[in-house]
Amino acid sequence: MADTTFTPNDDLTQEPTAKDAAKGHFAKAVEEAKAGAQALGKEAQERAGEVREKLNQQKDEFATKGREKSGEAKDMAYDYATQGKAKATEGMHKFGKLVEDNAAMIDEKLGVQYGNYARSAAATINDTASKLDDKSLEDMGEDVRQFVREKPALAVGIAAGVGFMLARLFRR
Repeated sequence: MADTTFTPNDDLTQEPTAKDAAKGHFAKAVEEAKAGAQALGKEAQERAGEVREKLNQQKDEFATKGREKSGEAKDMAYDYATQGKAKATEGMHKFGKLVEDNAAMIDEKLGVQYGNYARSAAATINDTASKLDDKSLEDMGEDVRQFVREKPALAVGIAAGVGFMLARLFRR
């Protein structure tokens, strides 16, 4: 019979071929590419986080500046509205005084009845001016809102008329 014993000197492993070596190199290259891609992914996430953080800071800064400018604009608008209200009431008082001063002349030229109408109109103008002067802008705004709720068609008509007058005034 033949001797079937295994001796340590017998090498049963195959010699690596060029194909196996190429597979090994390719596998290593793939692993290196995966590691590089992961590193690039982490770096991209870090940079995206930094950019996101900068954008959030800028957004917060713009929002803060916007709120500041909005507050300034509100204050300026309120000041202009207050000045406009003061000038309007002053003009109404002057017009009422002018009508009242001319009531005597109306008495002479048209009659006492028409002079009384002028005095009544002057008193109404002065009374309205005083009421406007006593009201705050918030109260006036609420009165306007209430009027628009109660009579929307009339409010639209008045707005259209005022818009037409302003357009004619500014067209010149």
